[in-house]
Amino acid sequence: MKYPPIFWSIITLLFFTGSVAQAQTKLPPRRPGGAVPARAKLAANGEGRKDGLTMASGRVILTELGVSNPLTAEKKLINGTTISTTGLVTATNGTTTQINEGDHVSLSGRVTTRREIVVADSLARIKSFDALHPGKREKMEKERKKKEEAKAKLAEQRIKNKEKVAERAARRKK
Repeated sequence: MKYPPIFWSIITLLFFTGSVAQAQTKLPPRRPGGAVPARAKLAANGEGRKDGLTMASGRVILTELGVSNPLTAEKKLINGTTISTTGLVTATNGTTTQINEGDHVSLSGRVTTRREIVVADSLARIKSFDALHPGKREKMEKERKKKEEAKAKLAEQRIKNKEKVAERAARRKK
């Protein structure tokens, strides 16, 4: 089979064009101090939990080494504290505590209520907000106070205006 010369010239042109384009696709060098390319992160399945026992949906959930399973028998913790499947925590000195929904018991035996967890979380958020935006909370508080004062002053002014209208109406009736 004989191919015409134009066919060979097109093939040759495509071959050399491809090799030239490959030589020019080099990535630019990284600047010193520039951002490091992000690495792929493992996606966490479900909710991240600390190791320990948590009351969730009326059941005690045991989490060890990141694996969560419902508690099927009494569990004795490191410090001698025992916890039943119903959430009754019995300390070594004999005191008992019933954990409620959202409460957490560490594997060392420390009981943390849901309220304590929420308070600690909100304090951590305030600290991180203050670290990111120094002085912003104080400015927001001042603005809030100014708005409250202006609102109170406006309400006071309205009351005075109503009193004046009432006085005028009383004078007209006389």
